[in-house]
Amino acid sequence: MSSEFKWKKLGLVFKPHEVEGRAWLKEFAQAPCVLLFDDTVRVYFSCRPPADMSGQYVSYSSYVDFDRAQLFDIKNVAENPILSLGEKGTFDEFGTYPVSVIRHANTVRAYYAGWTRCQSVPFNTAIGMAVSEDRGKTFVRVGPGPIISYSQDEPFVMSGPKIRKFGEQWFLYYIAGKKWIMHDGRAEPVYRIRMARSDDGINWVKENRDLIPTRIEEDECQASPDVIFRNGKYHMFFCYRYSKNYRSKEGGYRIGYAWSNDGLYWVRDDARVGINISHEGWDSEMISYPHVCEIEGRIFMFYLGNGVGREGFGVAELEGDLV
Repeated sequence: MSSEFKWKKLGLVFKPHEVEGRAWLKEFAQAPCVLLFDDTVRVYFSCRPPADMSGQYVSYSSYVDFDRAQLFDIKNVAENPILSLGEKGTFDEFGTYPVSVIRHANTVRAYYAGWTRCQSVPFNTAIGMAVSEDRGKTFVRVGPGPIISYSQDEPFVMSGPKIRKFGEQWFLYYIAGKKWIMHDGRAEPVYRIRMARSDDGINWVKENRDLIPTRIEEDECQASPDVIFRNGKYHMFFCYRYSKNYRSKEGGYRIGYAWSNDGLYWVRDDARVGINISHEGWDSEMISYPHVCEIEGRIFMFYLGNGVGREGFGVAELEGDLV
C-alpha cells in the first residue's frame, strides 16, 4: 500500500481585496493555473467585479506574476482581464471561469469555461479556446462558439477544463453536468470528471464516461481534475463536495486524489492526498481547485480556501515526491 503524501501549507499568497485600481478585480481569485517564465511564476485566476443592481455577477480571468525564487513576492498584477466577455447571446457572454493555459509553438493557448445565464436554472457553461501571441498577456478567441459543447451524453454544464499534452496527444480533462437537483428552492448542479483527446488541441473526441467513481454520496460533485505526469505515473488531484449544503464546512469541497498508468483509466485513492482543511483561518471550511506544478524541482499545489476563493488562493509544498 502506498503511503500518504505530505503537503506543507505555506499560506495565502494572493488576496484580491488588496489589489487597487482595477474595478473588475474586487472579489475572488479562483482556479489558479501556473505558467512559468525565466524569472517569474505567472498564476492565472478568475475574479469578479461587484454585483450589478440586480445582484448578478460576471466573471473575468486574469493573472498575477510572482518572483520565481520567492512565491510570496508579487511582481505584477495584470492591468486588464486576459479576455473580454463574449458578445450578446454567445456562450461566454457573462463570464470566463475557470481557465487553463499551455504553451504551443510561439503562442499560449487558453481553454476556459464560458458562462451564460438561464431561466429555469441559474447558468450553463461550455468550453472555449483563445490564443495569445504576446506571451500570455492578452488572448483572442478562435471563434465565437465553444470547442467542446453539449452532446447527447453531456447535456449541460461543460466546465473546469484542464489542458495537458503528453507526448503528441492532447488531453482535456473537464467536468460535465449529470442533472440538476432542487434544494431549499434553488437549482443545484451535479457534475463529474470527464475527458477528451485530440491530435491538434482543436478538434476533440470525447471519452463519454465518468473518470472518477463517487465516494461520499451518489450525487457527489467533482471538479478541477488537475493531472501531472511524474515518476512513470499520472497523478490527478481534484476536488469534490456534497450535492447539498456545500457552502458549509460540513458539505464543502475537499481535495481528492487518483492515479493512472495511461491517463485514461483511474484509481481513486483519497487516503493518499495528504492535505485537508485547517483548524482555523482562510482554509478552515473548505479546500478546492488544486493546481499541482513543478518549480525548480519542487512540487507545489496552488488551491482555494473558504468560499471557493473569495479570500484568494494559497500554496502548499510537497515534502518528498509524487510516486
